Amino acid sequence: MQVCPECENTLTFAEDEVEEGEVVLCEECGAEYEVVNTDPVELSKVEEAGYDESAIVFHDEEEE
Repeated sequence: MQVCPECENTLTFAEDEVEEGEVVLCEECGAEYEVVNTDPVELSKVEEAGYDESAIVFHDEEEE
């Protein structure tokens, strides 16, 4: 039985039927976990796809 580290809710999935690479969703808080190992089952939190703030380019609206 796996527990969500974010909200401590029990994650409901068939541990004997998951495959590596599958994503398990916490029904309580919405956190996503990737199955990284199946024997024993190990999960890794899927980080949200974000953007690199240092790559943002700002343009002045008054530039012509």
